[in-house]
Amino acid sequence: MSDYRIETKCIQSGWQPTKGEARILPIYQSTTFKYDTSEQMGDLFDLKASGYFYTRLQNPTNDYVAAKICDMEGGAAAMLTSSGQAANFYAVFNLAEAGDHIIISSALYGGTFNLLTTTVAKMGIETTVVDPEIPLEDLRKEFKPNTKCVLAESISNPSLVVLDFEKFAKAAHEAGVPLIVDNTFPTPVNCRPFEFGVDIVTHSTTKYMDGHAVSVGGCIVDSGNFDWTKYPDKFPGLCYPDESYHGTNYTEQFGKAAFIVKATATLMRDLGSIQSPQNAFYVNLGLETLHLRMQRHCENALKVAKWLKANENVAWVNYPGLEGDVYYERAKKYMPNGTCGVLTFGIKGGREASIKFMDALKLIAIVTHVADTRSCVLHPASHTHRQMTDEQLLEAGVKPDLIRFSVGIENVDDIIADLEQAFNCLK
Repeated sequence: MSDYRIETKCIQSGWQPTKGEARILPIYQSTTFKYDTSEQMGDLFDLKASGYFYTRLQNPTNDYVAAKICDMEGGAAAMLTSSGQAANFYAVFNLAEAGDHIIISSALYGGTFNLLTTTVAKMGIETTVVDPEIPLEDLRKEFKPNTKCVLAESISNPSLVVLDFEKFAKAAHEAGVPLIVDNTFPTPVNCRPFEFGVDIVTHSTTKYMDGHAVSVGGCIVDSGNFDWTKYPDKFPGLCYPDESYHGTNYTEQFGKAAFIVKATATLMRDLGSIQSPQNAFYVNLGLETLHLRMQRHCENALKVAKWLKANENVAWVNYPGLEGDVYYERAKKYMPNGTCGVLTFGIKGGREASIKFMDALKLIAIVTHVADTRSCVLHPASHTHRQMTDEQLLEAGVKPDLIRFSVGIENVDDIIADLEQAFNCLK
């Protein structure tokens, strides 16, 4: 489907039924799969044949959905995981192990930041945190001989920093390591990181891809562009025989799919963070309307951002799609068709006023979720990022009064009316 436009890929990529097969992707709700001979099963375990034997490793429903997302991103191979958090962990842990080093942007979702700076640190992997606006020459200095990857977000949650892909890709590639980018917020409808030098993309499919707050999941997509074989000593798990899997050499046997095959054969085998076929089915339904929803999300968010900016109760507004925003020009470069439906703002009166305002909302809900059809708000300093210190919050671009507003696809006049009545409650 590579010749088709993104709108068509949202609907047609992945499942390609032939004569007599179901038109809609089936849910393969089975833990295991039958074969006629022991040799057939043995070839699967030896990775000599493709197929399915246990859903913890692979499942047809999951693979067809992963193939759709892969096609949308323009990648070479992809896999689904149980959550976006699992996707980010697998993407890093597939490359780094005890004694290694990684670099991450300070502007990350709080859960991802904690995963990589605290939990992964307990596994012996050192993490260096850098400001996403770090000059290129300073970024180069952060790399070490044992650095294995760089990870950032295309649009950070919740600070809404638009990553300078080309700067980070240049520094990473000069050091011989891949750039991993979480592309959850803009989705491949609005942003195609591989076109700007990114090597691996992750997603929380829980957000816009599902779009209806019914399924948790994640995805990893490999561009197939990073040449692991140029750095065999840096990436031995990909370039040398894997004794835990019959001496398989992933780059020799699987080429551009090596990264994903290794993540499946080793990490999914051992850690088992598989997405359920039922959830994958829901994601596939969401993907079919993703291109329509993202357009409406962006249109509504821009109108709301303009209204908030003109409101006397509002201290500040951040939205990359809003002209005059610090990331407006960069967003136009990397995301010319729109960014996402998430914006942030602060209310005059600070943290307490923000909480009072949110409690007065009627249509717009207070939830930990973000990026689905319904409008919702969150106060990160009190909720998603509450495990972070004040210093870490500021490094991540999270102010004490910051309200994260995920603008839904309801009628925008109704959304604005709810904001207005909540502001009136502050008087």
